[in-house]
Amino acid sequence: MATSSRLFNLQQAFQANPELAKMAMRIRQSQQMLTLIRPLLQPGLRDQVQAGPVDDESWCLLVSNPAVGSKLRQLAPALLTTLQRGGFSVQRLRFKVRVR
Repeated sequence: MATSSRLFNLQQAFQANPELAKMAMRIRQSQQMLTLIRPLLQPGLRDQVQAGPVDDESWCLLVSNPAVGSKLRQLAPALLTTLQRGGFSVQRLRFKVRVR
């Protein structure tokens, strides 16, 4: 049986591996970005959007259906401005219908 000193919790595992640490940072960043733009979304849209992958230049928002993606495309300039003013360097938004 493994001793407690050999057991890693998930956070320690992410911190011990540079690639996992980078992935965890991007997940946190994506969640922070969603929190920042959520007030710009109509109440009916808020539950239809989830934070998706973020990279150095773009952020993907996962949407429940194509109509939500279309509405967000209309809001994209305001969303990008809010993100950039919030300190995020994202230059482009992508929208992907999530598969259930």
